[in-house]
Amino acid sequence: MRAFDYIEIRVPAKPQYVSVIRLTISGLAVRVGFTYDEIEDLKIATSEAVTNVVHHAYKEDDSGEVVIGCALFDDKIEIMVADYGVSFNFEEVKSKIGPYHENENVALLREGGLGIYLMETLMDEVKLNNEGGVTVFMTKYVSREQVKGNVERITT
Repeated sequence: MRAFDYIEIRVPAKPQYVSVIRLTISGLAVRVGFTYDEIEDLKIATSEAVTNVVHHAYKEDDSGEVVIGCALFDDKIEIMVADYGVSFNFEEVKSKIGPYHENENVALLREGGLGIYLMETLMDEVKLNNEGGVTVFMTKYVSREQVKGNVERITT
């Protein structure tokens, strides 16, 4: 593999393509060397970003598209999810979300912004750019150190 390989796909911003993106991310993450749990985290975070595009970016315009770019490194994957639809004020949305506490009444939990909260929880880095649409940049590192640490503790 070069310093990094870059893969980009464009799909219509429609719900039926979210699963296609999840499968693509899963296949790419396997090539980098992520664990099963890390791959599930990547799929959930990416699904949230793509679902936000499907639900909010183009409102009533069915011709919108979502662009997913993936940079594969030896130790990490960088995922970009971009649209050219309606932007939003990220700081305003972020100020209204989490943290959620276990003693909160479920009926009174805040709606909206949960996707951003999930992305930030599941990924190592998340950045948003909301100029001319919304672009989400997410990075996840392979946790090889954890495997090495566990291997050193095994005794025979």
